[in-house]
Amino acid sequence: MAFDGMRAGEAARFAAEWLPAWSGNRPELLTSFYTDDAYYSDPAIPHGVRGRDQLLAYFTRLLGHNPAWVWTHRGSIPIQDGFLNKWHAFIPVGGRDLHVDGVCTVQMRDGKIYSNEVFFDRTELLQAIAAARGA
Repeated sequence: MAFDGMRAGEAARFAAEWLPAWSGNRPELLTSFYTDDAYYSDPAIPHGVRGRDQLLAYFTRLLGHNPAWVWTHRGSIPIQDGFLNKWHAFIPVGGRDLHVDGVCTVQMRDGKIYSNEVFFDRTELLQAIAAARGA
């Protein structure tokens, strides 16, 4: 059986184009990296969203709340059809600057992501959001 995971250099090149689309509140640009039938999940939506319309709606809300965050690629591990992306995020929340590390699966077809599942501990992020809202 052939293994079609992405090697480190290939994953880093893709991440260098894709991760900047997570910054600057550009949901249309971010959505362009995904297939029409893509599946996406993260800790806020563990059951995920599917398809370009749902992705765009979710990314519009998510990026609208976080226009200044910055995501960087820290490394990768090949997985079927893609790579496990090790990432770091700088997330300004209220008067705090959070530094969060996590991973996500990135599975691709014809140069676009068909499945992207994000995993990280969001405890500190939720506490910072609550504090910024005065809760």
